[in-house]
Amino acid sequence: MIITENDEEAICKLKHFLGSQFRIKYQGPLRYFLGVEVARSKSGISICQRKYTIDILAEAGLLGAKPAKVPMDHDLVLLSTGELLKDPTRYRRLVGKLIYLTITRLEITYAVNTLSQFMQVPRHQHLDAAYRLLHYLKEAPGQGLLFPSQNQLKLIGYCDADWARCPITRRSVTGYCIFLGNALVSWKSKKQVTVARSSAEAEYRSMAATWLRYLLQDLRVDHSEPAKLFCDNQAALYIAANPVYHE
Repeated sequence: MIITENDEEAICKLKHFLGSQFRIKYQGPLRYFLGVEVARSKSGISICQRKYTIDILAEAGLLGAKPAKVPMDHDLVLLSTGELLKDPTRYRRLVGKLIYLTITRLEITYAVNTLSQFMQVPRHQHLDAAYRLLHYLKEAPGQGLLFPSQNQLKLIGYCDADWARCPITRRSVTGYCIFLGNALVSWKSKKQVTVARSSAEAEYRSMAATWLRYLLQDLRVDHSEPAKLFCDNQAALYIAANPVYHE
């Protein structure tokens, strides 16, 4: 269990209370937790999953593989056709590990989201795409996130949507990332629940997916300024600026 608080006295009181109720062992400042490595410096706190990534590569037998520059080709389209895998458990286990890796690697979120859609009936083309992603991870297994020690608590979001990206369902794919100052704190790549009839509708649904202001209120973080949300679709921006105008 991780204990975090701005007040050292409150932490000591909580540890004393837990120690009086349960048999616990205090292991000192956080360095490693469930595959996530934590390092501190004057610049801030950095997290990564280097050991976890290397373990995935070792299990797949790709420690000596040639690194790839991108996690997935931008024009790759995976379909539910082709030769079935004789042992789908291997694919499901690999994709499950990759899903957990997205805790610190947002650049693989889209690729992992795409691969996870074929967990029920995986095929050879899906496994090949998953191995291509492992070649990308070989390039920099220790890449992670930095949370600066000096930072302004202002929300800035970037969102986009790939209209009718899925060739099977024709549903769009939403993608967004949100910064608190200079720190990346939230991101997602997910297929939308309905079929958008225009690119503006798909972009607007992507804009509506942000929710962190409510979380900041629960944490009692004052954020009186409007959060900035960037989108590259003019029609979606007009709809968002005048919500009464549309149905």
